[in-house]
Amino acid sequence: MTTLRLGTRASLLARTQSGHMADLVRERLGVEVELVPVTTEGDVNRTPLAQMGGTGVFVSALRDALLDGLCDFAVHSLKDLPTEPCEGIALAAIPVREDPRDVLVARDGLTLGELPPGSVVATGSPRRAAQLHALGLGLEVVGLRGNIDTRLGKVTSGEADGVILARAGLSRIERLDVITESLDPLQMLPAPGQGALAIECRSADVELVAQLAAHLDDADTRAAVTAERAVLRTLEAGCSAPVGALAEVVSGPDEAELWLRAVVLSHDGQVNMRRSATGPVADAAEVGNRLGTGMLEEGAAELIHTPAKRQH
Repeated sequence: MTTLRLGTRASLLARTQSGHMADLVRERLGVEVELVPVTTEGDVNRTPLAQMGGTGVFVSALRDALLDGLCDFAVHSLKDLPTEPCEGIALAAIPVREDPRDVLVARDGLTLGELPPGSVVATGSPRRAAQLHALGLGLEVVGLRGNIDTRLGKVTSGEADGVILARAGLSRIERLDVITESLDPLQMLPAPGQGALAIECRSADVELVAQLAAHLDDADTRAAVTAERAVLRTLEAGCSAPVGALAEVVSGPDEAELWLRAVVLSHDGQVNMRRSATGPVADAAEVGNRLGTGMLEEGAAELIHTPAKRQH
């Protein structure tokens, strides 16, 4: 095969991510790559993601394109992927992760702590909204949809005093200059898998799966996001749930270890449960399962499934 077809959403961020992966495939596999635009439900439906079911709204059309033979592989933001495997689809590679933190883009260069009480901060994520409420800063948190430029425009137009976004997305489109504060995970744990990309192809394409894994997969990133997603799966929470998780591979006395932190919140942020776990890197899924199970035993499900108050 001399040319691989890469399925991509049409947004600037998706095209940029896919273009970067296409360049890596050209460089490391020595084959040409052609981008194939695919429209997903999340691109055309302006309903809040949580009301659309959250998980998978940006993914299903790309997977269908793969299974229908319209493209050979696809690139997703990993945090958009459902935690359950998809029949016929292989998660072939997870490249080196970008900075997973959330960031604030605010008027006048302000940080969260500098925004006056009553300031309007916009986010489309129940996880971010709940953690903003939990900080007790007296902010008015409102809903948000749209591409990055639309979201940033809420600040420049004065409709919002600030917006919360993923740092990785701004980095990939070279807009880090607009960030007024990168949020410490102690304040706001990111979404499981945030900052990482997922490269999927048909599981039947065994040779392509092996090539993508050998040339693009990063073992430490895969271990970290495997643990984070195991927490999410164990909690039976989708990407629209108020759940954050972040894992890191760190040097241990004998071998590398995995450190995992997770938070589950009520939608209003008034109740939250923060827990952590450690374990061998090779047991990443088990570390996440164990942490999620422990949180369930302490009542996490009640927090996750408490109905959200409607955002403005």
